Amino acid sequence: MALTPLARLRRSGTVTLGGDLAVDLGTANTLVYQRGRGIEFNEPSVVAIDTARQSVVAVGADAKAMIGRTPTNIKAIRPLRDGVIADYDATAEMLRYFIRKVLRRATLFTGPRLVVAVPSQITNVEQRAVSEAAYAAGARKVHIIADPMAAAIGAGMPVSKASGSMVVDVGAGTTDIAVIALGGTVATTSLTVAGDALDEAIIDHLRDEFALTVGARTAEECKIAVGSAFPLAGPLRAEIRGRDVGSGLPRNVTVSSDELRWAMAAPLSRIVRAVRATLNRCPPELAGDLAARGMVLTGGGALLRGLDARLSHETGIAVSVAERPLESVVLGAGTVLEHFDQLREVVVDGHRR
Repeated sequence: MALTPLARLRRSGTVTLGGDLAVDLGTANTLVYQRGRGIEFNEPSVVAIDTARQSVVAVGADAKAMIGRTPTNIKAIRPLRDGVIADYDATAEMLRYFIRKVLRRATLFTGPRLVVAVPSQITNVEQRAVSEAAYAAGARKVHIIADPMAAAIGAGMPVSKASGSMVVDVGAGTTDIAVIALGGTVATTSLTVAGDALDEAIIDHLRDEFALTVGARTAEECKIAVGSAFPLAGPLRAEIRGRDVGSGLPRNVTVSSDELRWAMAAPLSRIVRAVRATLNRCPPELAGDLAARGMVLTGGGALLRGLDARLSHETGIAVSVAERPLESVVLGAGTVLEHFDQLREVVVDGHRR
């Protein structure tokens, strides 16, 4: 079995304990890696706010459990949308909570150094907002790394070599695609079509075809249970419970994997087109490397049945799924934290006010 980045570092004897952290600040979940310890934290990127008092009442899993169940004065929100900060204050409070939870036994006089992963093509203004939120949360120094670079490192790809590597990171809010060589990005694409867009397509389909209203959580559960991006050997079926549009009463319907694949056709096609467009911008010398080595899928979307087969069919290139696709980004950012001097070239310094 292949060693994880942390295991390889431990074997090399270069790991040192400390309070420095790597953060995968995701639209759906935030993962935190502590230097020398590995992944210490994984919770939903959700904040519950008391709108009357303008105060935070819950963060993470506790806040997510409140969605759809709160009184009128409490609002559970996801402060990140499409991979970028939609609510600066809520994001800063969420980061502060997560940092303190991970470092609950540590001294925070100077604050930790943070390596934060962000979508590859966010604007300078959006990148500054991430940095300022991290500084507001108590960081002493912030470094920014692009999601696909972090994902490639976390998946064990040889990003520092001259030969090309390609990673497709399908998260909740964004899909980041990159061809990497010599520690830099040769071609990259970032689009706001990913897991959330697939869930929304399922919600729209159930409303239009069955006059059934369901929430995002139910749509995601349905996608996980029977969703697919490529025809399966035998169709799967699932029963979904929702609210009838006309009567408002609860009702059940049964859907198949074939039907959900049709429902998700538009966002899936956009992801495929983005992968092909990135390949078309790749220099011919690296294209040969990719044809021989293939590409790697990471992120929660990598777990969608048949997405690897669909991409391979559409591009003619072998596609494999990372060993730990949900954790690849934070593992890569953590590897940078552990070997910062050697991997300094893959990050940029975050700005503060």
